[in-house]
Amino acid sequence: MSFSEFDSPLWPLLAQVSRPSRYSGSEWRFRRPDRGSDENALSVCLAFPDVYEIGMSYYGFQILEPLLWDLDVVVDRAYCPWTDMERLLREKDLPLMSLERALPLFRFDVVGFTLQHELGYANILTMLDVGRIPLRSEDRGRRDPIVLAGGPGAFVPEPVAPFVDLFCVGEGEAVLPGLIALLKGTRGEGRAERLAQCARIPGIYAPGFVRSRHDGRGVSFETSSPEISLPVRRQFASSFGDVPVPDSMIVPSVGIVHDRAALELFRGCSRGCRFCQAGMTSRPVRERDPETIVDAVLNLVRRTGWEEAGLLSLASCDYSGIDRVIEDLAPPLSERGVHLSLPSLRMDGFSVNLASRLRKVRRGGLTFAPEAGTQRLRDVINKGITEEDIFACLGEVFSGGWDRVKLYFMMGLPTETEEDLNGIVHLSRAIVAFARRQGRKRVSVAVSVAGFVPKAHTPFQWERQNTIGEFREKGRRLKGQIGRDKALSLKYHEPEQSFLEGVLARGDRRLADVIETAWRKGARFDGWSETFDLSRWMAAFEECGLDPNDCTRERGYDELLPWDHIDVGVTKEFLWRERSAAYGERLTADCRVACGACGLTCAAVAS
Repeated sequence: MSFSEFDSPLWPLLAQVSRPSRYSGSEWRFRRPDRGSDENALSVCLAFPDVYEIGMSYYGFQILEPLLWDLDVVVDRAYCPWTDMERLLREKDLPLMSLERALPLFRFDVVGFTLQHELGYANILTMLDVGRIPLRSEDRGRRDPIVLAGGPGAFVPEPVAPFVDLFCVGEGEAVLPGLIALLKGTRGEGRAERLAQCARIPGIYAPGFVRSRHDGRGVSFETSSPEISLPVRRQFASSFGDVPVPDSMIVPSVGIVHDRAALELFRGCSRGCRFCQAGMTSRPVRERDPETIVDAVLNLVRRTGWEEAGLLSLASCDYSGIDRVIEDLAPPLSERGVHLSLPSLRMDGFSVNLASRLRKVRRGGLTFAPEAGTQRLRDVINKGITEEDIFACLGEVFSGGWDRVKLYFMMGLPTETEEDLNGIVHLSRAIVAFARRQGRKRVSVAVSVAGFVPKAHTPFQWERQNTIGEFREKGRRLKGQIGRDKALSLKYHEPEQSFLEGVLARGDRRLADVIETAWRKGARFDGWSETFDLSRWMAAFEECGLDPNDCTRERGYDELLPWDHIDVGVTKEFLWRERSAAYGERLTADCRVACGACGLTCAAVAS
């Protein structure tokens, strides 16, 4: 949006808020279809429940917007206002508006949220309320927008189910064409009838037509119509060649978290890390053609002017054409002064060849995730790397000219012992010493430790999560062991935030009352340390008569889980086998080497 084009009521407010650029628009884009004057076109607002600089770093919006334009709808975006802007909007009795057309959220036909992280759930209510949309689906009428939700959170939809009309379970390219066509064709019909028709589309979950029941066996579900079936199966593009390649991106006029042109190398992961929800729910692996990637990246750089290009995936070095892509991109990007980044690097896949090629087009630090400090625990989580792999990889890194390395670990993993925990510091110190022996006198190793949160649809979905006290004690112990070596630093994630994430990540529909109660008590931006306050949430749990520890406890195989009505492709039997393998400290091979019988087959991919 440009304020020279719209007489926006937000203009007088911008001088009164922090970072007014979050609301001013003023973006650059290569092209945008002109359908703003078509009052009959279906209008969709893509809503991100966090601030602009976070939401603009979300790659999904950059691919969903052109996809929706190609489906002949009018698309805009909205981001959650920071607390100062929310206060002003309420004081001035102004609604939350979209970024480009300054259209109030309640004026859209569809408002679609992405559920990237559980700690953003309270922000969804802020956007609905300030956007003047009734919070709960049951309170919305014919004139209100249909509220969609997609992303990782759609695989565990129950905590926010009462606030959402329809969940898109799976990839947008596979689900949205059919959904948008139906919404366009039913605009004159009643709200309930439209939602009922949408509920019959593969990959669409309509919680308003599904009842949940809690008893001694867990959570069970039944539909209110025989035409609606459970479980809802994740939909995905069978071939990445069928997924359109973005020909441009929206470029913000201010800095954002990931300020770069970006393109997906491939989707899915075959490694089978047992803690990783994305690795389980994004299967199977589907790759883009190397030539397509090179052409697309160069095109994006030319059209956007970004000085960095990122190749995205869950594990970039697993891409079969990575050498060719780096070889073909390095000269033209270097000529333009553009850095190339591979955000996801495995320590066993970083070759001398790749390191030297990257060094030509990227300076600075590199990030790796050993995840655990001992070989035993890395085997438990099926990380698939040895200590020899780690030091071989870092040997290439340090000899290649890098001085700064960031390492990610987790604490509270299943079967973790004191030796495993201490291994984080021992390994980090050994890496500093190794770098100095390699001649890197200015080495800097930054260690980040997160509390392990057992996620649904993973082999660890049945595990108990560490308590706040356990996380804090472990974090402080690690911090105390670091010593005074300035080359080594360690930070650990706030235990209270990890606790709340775990509660929301494995909860059922009863949590909706807690979310709304906490929001009414002031919960906002719970992923931000400066605004997070666990006391609001604990008061909400008490008021709603629920014990949050019930969500973080260990569960049995026969228990009916709150997400069993969502089928992501991998079977419960496979996940339990992998859990048993974890406790036996047994590795499972990469499924591209040996099929692990997860439930997805080559036939399923080809269909």
